[in-house]
Amino acid sequence: MADNISAVTDAEFDAQVLKSDKPVLVDFWAEWCGPCRQVAPILDEIAGAHGDKITFYKMNVDENPVTPASYRVTGIPTINVYQGGEVVKTIVGARPKAAILNELSDFIS
Repeated sequence: MADNISAVTDAEFDAQVLKSDKPVLVDFWAEWCGPCRQVAPILDEIAGAHGDKITFYKMNVDENPVTPASYRVTGIPTINVYQGGEVVKTIVGARPKAAILNELSDFIS
């Protein structure tokens, strides 16, 4: 699916995301979610261009129910940006690339 974005699991979440020393974007998605499939290639492009400044992961909510529940992820796609172990940005729903870049400007500029 996405070449620039690795999957992250409930088990890895703490180490990979919360303890990261740079901002981390997590795309919460599922196989059956159409809007998630629209967002995936956009995020992949952004990750390819800005992966040095922000780490990108995707999490399948069906395979990893614990993390989405703990962050009250109710609709997907939900994109959370974590910094210092905290959620610092949430983007819900499919957005065009320009809108996502705008939301992420604090982290990638």
